[in-house]
Amino acid sequence: MSWYAYVILFSFLGPFVLSFDKKIAFYKEFRFLFFGLIITAFAFILWDEYFTVNKIWGFNPSYLLKIYIGHLPLEEILFFLIVPYNCVFIHQVLKGYFPQVKMTVVGKWFFFLFGASGIFFAVYYFKNWYTMSACLITFLFAVWTLLNKPSWMGNFTFTYLVCLIPFVVVNGILTGAITPAPIVWYSETHIIGWRLITIPFEDLYYNFSLLFPIIALFERTKARSLR
Repeated sequence: MSWYAYVILFSFLGPFVLSFDKKIAFYKEFRFLFFGLIITAFAFILWDEYFTVNKIWGFNPSYLLKIYIGHLPLEEILFFLIVPYNCVFIHQVLKGYFPQVKMTVVGKWFFFLFGASGIFFAVYYFKNWYTMSACLITFLFAVWTLLNKPSWMGNFTFTYLVCLIPFVVVNGILTGAITPAPIVWYSETHIIGWRLITIPFEDLYYNFSLLFPIIALFERTKARSLR
């Protein structure tokens, strides 16, 4: 096992086991998850492959199994399946255990501010590929949400804010918070340079961009099946 593989494994075990909790019974909703999971993973793997080939980011072989699909390590492929799964699990747990938390007004402001800051950073740092792409995608998702006002806007906001906790843990480990060198490195010419511990500032927008489509597709698939 590699460092990266252990990060993926231990981040998955808890949510998967708790998916069979009687109150949430997330396992009963797996059928609503698969379509969005595959679409989201495919899109992000393509993005990841392009950026890896162009050395916008990369992976330290010392912490990998050294099994590659294209230019991406196997662990990175699994990342795009496990992390979205975990996030939807958290989304459902929060709805199940905190149904009184709607965050409707907060959600509107959250999407407005996140979208506005996203387009600002995308334009101001347009030469930084990671900054520009992550922030621009966030802006587009935020605009779509504000125009369409989906019923789960507030729930998504709550989920994103709670997911910042495991986000800091997992991304912190991957970017070198507890290892001599980072597992995942970033080209300094394509990021602003601000960091949360060792985590690039842009990861806040990247994680938003990863979390948004999987939850949007999950909610849409679920709503259609229940009509």
